[in-house]
Amino acid sequence: MNILYVILTSICSIIALFVLTKLMGNRQLSQMSMFDYINGITIGSIAAEFATNLENPLHSFTAMVVYALAAIGISLCTCHSIKLRKFFNGQPLVLYSHNKLYKKNLACAKMDINEFLTQCRIAGYFDLNQLESAILETNGQVSFLPLAEQRPITASDLGVTLQPEVLPYYVVLDGKLIDANLQASGRDEKWLEKELHALGMTQLSDIFFAAIDTKGKLYAIPMLEEKRQHNCFE
Repeated sequence: MNILYVILTSICSIIALFVLTKLMGNRQLSQMSMFDYINGITIGSIAAEFATNLENPLHSFTAMVVYALAAIGISLCTCHSIKLRKFFNGQPLVLYSHNKLYKKNLACAKMDINEFLTQCRIAGYFDLNQLESAILETNGQVSFLPLAEQRPITASDLGVTLQPEVLPYYVVLDGKLIDANLQASGRDEKWLEKELHALGMTQLSDIFFAAIDTKGKLYAIPMLEEKRQHNCFE
């Protein structure tokens, strides 16, 4: 009976955790503030306690809900108040600007010069002379602003007018037609069949992936069951 009870409470904790996470919003780990990160770990720990607490599982569930409501409440408050946003999320720190490294800001960020240089190299800047500024964001990521002469040339620099980009439409996934995407692209199944025949493909089940690219052309990859033997990365 205890095992069945644990299975039941585990399923309930998974459902509760899923619902509460959806209410708090989807964020990647790199997008979380320090409070979001700590709160997420705490809720996860309570969910595990909820699944194995045979005596008072309701207590753990209540704690999960309280933490989730607190996170939602703080999120709503920070959306409407700049002062609370600064208090809970912190402020960006300028680590480097105009050939100057700010030692006190690095200390506040708990970052030494070696770690800062590592972040620069990861971003593709091996020479600080290529940088105008480096800023530590509230989510822990470092943003870099290159010097004007170091940034890539854009179409506006050359005075070239480009056509606006459009999103590609995924029309076949794992051998199945995504009819809604095909209709949204302004095409129909007859057009798709014609394009597939032109590519030498006849059955949807033979197509692993197909999409209408930004230029309106069909791009398709056939379904291959064979395993590639050679690995060039070994």
